[in-house]
Amino acid sequence: RAVTSKMPTYGPQGHLLGLWKENSKVTILIDADGCPVVDLTVQTATKYKVPVLILCDTAHQIQRDGAQTLTFDKGPDSVDFALVNRVHPGDLVITQDYGLASMCLARRARVLNQNGLEYTPENIEGLLFRRHENKKLLRAEKHPKGTPKRTKEQDITYRFCRVRETLSKSSENGVNVIKN
Repeated sequence: RAVTSKMPTYGPQGHLLGLWKENSKVTILIDADGCPVVDLTVQTATKYKVPVLILCDTAHQIQRDGAQTLTFDKGPDSVDFALVNRVHPGDLVITQDYGLASMCLARRARVLNQNGLEYTPENIEGLLFRRHENKKLLRAEKHPKGTPKRTKEQDITYRFCRVRETLSKSSENGVNVIKN
């Protein structure tokens, strides 16, 4: 069950809540459960006049001006499957989840993580393998090193380089992205 909030629309759109669109407008979909760059993504998308869809579960109530939020019941991967069902070729997905990234790549979306790394068909297999190996270590009670605390430099890199670069590439490839 999804709960929606208001989102401004930009230009003619042939979709509502991720239904098939007229193939001319990119949407940014954010897997927002635990995502540290929701605000940065919404700010950048607003500048480019790109619609943003935030997807989260009931444990993470995330509302932002300039974005539409869909909230789903808690459950294993419920937000992930909801996102995959709404993504279309050319959309931009922001997620930390390799499994979700893989499914979105299969739907021909562009996928970035919170640090601006673009998941591609060339690197996703290695990332999934590394995740598998880390889970094996955890089961053997050998804990792999965790990720360090997020820095301001990572926010700057993400905001000013990767999202803008990705939106610019979408524009160059004939996807309707309106720049200011």
